Amino acid sequence: MKDEDFKGIMAGLEDAIAFVKGDASRGRIVAGPDVKAIRAKTKLSQAKFAEKLRLPVATVRDWEQHRRSPDAPARTLLGMVDADPKGALALIERMGG
Repeated sequence: MKDEDFKGIMAGLEDAIAFVKGDASRGRIVAGPDVKAIRAKTKLSQAKFAEKLRLPVATVRDWEQHRRSPDAPARTLLGMVDADPKGALALIERMGG
């Protein structure tokens, strides 16, 4: 391992430790999508929204209640629905499955 690689790893570790100790200036929190607001744009119930996205309704409920966070592919899908609810849902419908 090169010296500069080790220094980079140590700097990241120091930032992580500082963040855990409460120094928010050395870390960042990336907010997930507001699933409830995205669903509201579609005017669908949790059950219908989950059905359209081919997800268990419990997953949508957990996302909306912040018990779980969508993974990267789900965030991408939610971003598409957020940007164009009718278009995204129409594409999903066309894909069948």
